[in-house]
Amino acid sequence: MITPDSPERVYSTRLRTALVLTGSGTAGAYHAGVLRALHEAGIKIDLIAGRGAGAVSAMFAAVDGGARLWDADGIWKGAAAATFYGWRGPLKTAGWTLVAAAAILAIPLLLLATAVLVGIAGLLVTLIGFERFGSTLAAGYSRWIATLFSPDILPTVVPRLVLFTILVAVMLLVGGALLARLRGRARRRTRQGLAWTLLGSPLSSETVVSRAIAELWNLIRGAAPIPLPSMPELGRKYVELLTENLGQPGFRELLVLSHDMDARRDVVFGVLRESLRTRFFGRPTSDDRIVRQTEAVDLTGVARDHTLDALASAMAVPIATEPHLVAFSTEGPWRGETHRLCDRPGGLARLLEEAAVAGAEQVILVSGSPPAARPHELSAARADIRGRAGEQLAALETAGLRDVLEHFGGRFAGLFVVRPGHNPLGPLDFGGVYDERSDRRHTLSELVDRGYEDAYRQFIEPIVGASGERIEAKSVGTGSPA
Repeated sequence: MITPDSPERVYSTRLRTALVLTGSGTAGAYHAGVLRALHEAGIKIDLIAGRGAGAVSAMFAAVDGGARLWDADGIWKGAAAATFYGWRGPLKTAGWTLVAAAAILAIPLLLLATAVLVGIAGLLVTLIGFERFGSTLAAGYSRWIATLFSPDILPTVVPRLVLFTILVAVMLLVGGALLARLRGRARRRTRQGLAWTLLGSPLSSETVVSRAIAELWNLIRGAAPIPLPSMPELGRKYVELLTENLGQPGFRELLVLSHDMDARRDVVFGVLRESLRTRFFGRPTSDDRIVRQTEAVDLTGVARDHTLDALASAMAVPIATEPHLVAFSTEGPWRGETHRLCDRPGGLARLLEEAAVAGAEQVILVSGSPPAARPHELSAARADIRGRAGEQLAALETAGLRDVLEHFGGRFAGLFVVRPGHNPLGPLDFGGVYDERSDRRHTLSELVDRGYEDAYRQFIEPIVGASGERIEAKSVGTGSPA
């Protein structure tokens, strides 16, 4: 839809077009549906940029692999999507162990409650005339309870079992903390308290990142039975595939936004055509040229090993997950330092600025955030940790999108926005969620279909159709083999 705060503009295939995908977590499913519609309609896209979950969508769409996102067994419609951003392994296992401890501790109370029920049942049986059976039932259960509560059985066994399960939970947390410090090729010292060392961030982005990497490799290798290479090698193969086919139908230039927590600066990873690289990556900033080199990373150069680091860091949700560690090359401005990178929910403005620097003249902006709420649209607040964190993240992204539309309304020749009118799924609701407003459960697969419908209803039919422009023929295929 055209934003109401900006003058209506006409879509043109003669202008350099950027597709900007923004949003965290489940927003990737909405992006997938929109990409499918744009692919079917043959919409001309020169540059694709993404932050958060939009980074995954952008990297697949840049190499004509969008079908891996929206297919029935793709990333967002497959059964594995329900496991994305799950609880960290040690934390989840320790939690179930503590549940087992609570269940063991509840055994004596359950037995006593059962004794009350048995007594009531015996009384009822006696009242209807079966006195002997009722008294036998009550006496037999009483003797059994007395045996279980003897000093050598439950009073001794239950505390020992509870203590054992608690020790197992602590050992799992300690072991998980030690493994987290030792894992990964990029390591750095940390200063943190005991509680954070044991607990850490509650969620993990490893599942969704691993699935995206596996699908990228399936796309690149084609039918060749080649095992999955290391992340740096796969990143090099991806960049080679993209650079060799830039200009071909279905292949687009790429920008991915992340945030460097240590440098306190955004990092833009990019693959642009050769005529734009010097202007984009080498232009001086208000500080100096060295600063630009730390913020704009050319994946076609020595930084191509960091291609998948760009994807993994964009999927790292602040606080909810651990940041992604990136060991920069000794040939770059950071001289081999290891930095912590993650997504920045307010990074959309920076992404649009970089798209403008990359020559974008009109922008198709896709967001999974619905419009801001109006009166009488309140709903009950979420009480679960994932839901509450998702509500805060969604609120920040919706407010940030509003600010961006105000600021960039006249910056481009056309700024077209595709977003859902209503989206009950929070950024972390991968297993679906019950929606009070529609009194039914919404699923991730349904969000993919919603994006597909909205793209036609809000952009393709009213904007592209009304412009009278001839749409470029859509591309066919899923990329070239490695």
